[in-house]
Amino acid sequence: MDTIKPLRFGVLGAAKIARSFIAGVASSPLIDVVAVASRDLEKARQFASEVGVPRAHGSYEALLADPDIEAIYVPLPNTMHAEWVIKALDAGKHVLCEKPIAISKDETVAMFEAARRNGRFLAEAYPYRAQEQTLALRRLLDEGAIGRVQTVFACFGVKFSDPANIRLDPERGGGALLDAGSYAMSMVRMVAGEKPTRVNAVARWSDTKVDLTVIANLEFPSGLLAQIACSFNTAYHRHALISGTDGILETTFLNSPPDAGLPEIHLRRGVPATTPRETISVAGGNGFLAEAESYARAVALGAEHWNGSSEQESIDTIATLEAIARSIRSGNWENV
Repeated sequence: MDTIKPLRFGVLGAAKIARSFIAGVASSPLIDVVAVASRDLEKARQFASEVGVPRAHGSYEALLADPDIEAIYVPLPNTMHAEWVIKALDAGKHVLCEKPIAISKDETVAMFEAARRNGRFLAEAYPYRAQEQTLALRRLLDEGAIGRVQTVFACFGVKFSDPANIRLDPERGGGALLDAGSYAMSMVRMVAGEKPTRVNAVARWSDTKVDLTVIANLEFPSGLLAQIACSFNTAYHRHALISGTDGILETTFLNSPPDAGLPEIHLRRGVPATTPRETISVAGGNGFLAEAESYARAVALGAEHWNGSSEQESIDTIATLEAIARSIRSGNWENV
């Protein structure tokens, strides 16, 4: 039973994902969303009324100045993350920032430096990392269920076609690589336990010059080889195949199962194709809730209670995505 006091959150912006976050954490005894902000006060008030939050601020600065707020949830466009995360940290707030945490490694490093400078906890939000499905996968890997990992394939595809969707806006950090690709890359980085040394990649583009589909190959210092695929132009899919010297693991990596599918892991402990396959069923639930409660425990009890992406994982993930983007443009292998 948790005995920590609820962490008082402010939400920076009125994006659709902010609405989902607030609804997701509404039942939690560990989270209390006390205020929201928009750059338009009337919009902020309307949003607060719709989502049941008691206070509204007509500027981001006013939210950061609110003394009743302990932590900030940042669901802003990708290109705005670094600026407002650093401002929130400098205002003395803890920060949970939507993925991708930033659009460059340099921005990401600066953000974590600001967290240390202010003695605050910064974390990147990947709801799937807090799910029991992912925690069970990590336990299986740690216990050597499939031996030494040799290859990893992670893919995430979903269809977006509305040109008004921010994910398709190249000026605001849109594109499949920074969105769906950040999930696939974070999964590979978690499994590998290290940063890749080099990557090569190809892409397909929209008429507005946004990457719609990307496939990238990755080499790691340990000898592990991996591939990620991401797309805004396919039917929904989100899977990982992890092959080891002694078996294989197949899994989805879902934010909020079972709504998006059953949270199952398929495990084959053995080399021959005839080896029986186990199906491991685990509990699932709202990813925003699981993630936010893990974050609240980390703030109250220590960073070791956070079950999401570590600082180094976040830095390595965005550094790799940058290298993939360079490779798409150059047509060559690029160092990470």
